[in-house]
Amino acid sequence: MLIILGYIVVIGSVLGGYTLVGGEMGALFQPTELLIIGGAGVGAFLVGNCGKSINKTLKAIPLLFRGSKYTKKHYLDLMTLQFRLLSKARQQGVLALEKDIESPADSEIFKSYPALLGDEMIVNFITDYLRLIISGNMNAFEIESLMDGEIETYEYESDGPAKSLSAAGDGLPAFGIVAAVMGVVHALASADRPAAELGELIARAMVGTFLGILLSYGFVSPLAAVLRQKYAENTKMMQCIKVTLLSSMHGYPPQIAVEFGRKVLYSSERPSFSELEEYVRDNKSVKTSAEQDA
Repeated sequence: MLIILGYIVVIGSVLGGYTLVGGEMGALFQPTELLIIGGAGVGAFLVGNCGKSINKTLKAIPLLFRGSKYTKKHYLDLMTLQFRLLSKARQQGVLALEKDIESPADSEIFKSYPALLGDEMIVNFITDYLRLIISGNMNAFEIESLMDGEIETYEYESDGPAKSLSAAGDGLPAFGIVAAVMGVVHALASADRPAAELGELIARAMVGTFLGILLSYGFVSPLAAVLRQKYAENTKMMQCIKVTLLSSMHGYPPQIAVEFGRKVLYSSERPSFSELEEYVRDNKSVKTSAEQDA
């Protein structure tokens, strides 16, 4: 929604200012300039990316128009889920988690957080490293190195669509100049026409430069920044899990481990210590009541 609102502000400001100085809107309507700039931009995008990158970029575009799912409640659910898993491991032994991590969809703990259970990447990240911890053959430093490598790989892959959009946006001003130069060439080739007609041809040619710059900095390049912000939220979830699990491996109790995880969250969504404590306590009481009813 903010993207659409931003586009409206960009168009309204540019065209409104142009109108206020007495400019004619019809002079900006140049379909051939749009064809040259847009077609060249799409062509360069195809040339500069492999099939896998193009596919990922196209799949990522719909994400731009969705709100963020990583709210404070989502992070509270993540930390409470980890607290319950680590508490179970501390009380019953790490082998007690085997059924939970082998089949999260059938786990009572995971099923308590349907939003997290629907996030395959997060569920796999948690269960994969809990499985390695249960194996008992790797120490905390080895697990941390492995986590860092996976997070680094995810960051590199997720930045691909943003890089593709950024490169496409950066090329549009140059294609605008190409369109403008071609328009000027056409105008010079018509030097025998009256001055008024030549002026109109040159004005049309200059629209190409205007459109290239506007499309780049007003429409395409900002999308790359939004994509990076959205994927950074995914990375932050992984970092929260990493810090929490490593803290547990270093011997800290679940209450302290999830507090370490809370500290790495963005301040805009990070719950306070008391909020996390209350949320965990409420979830524990709901769990106890359900068990008693059963």
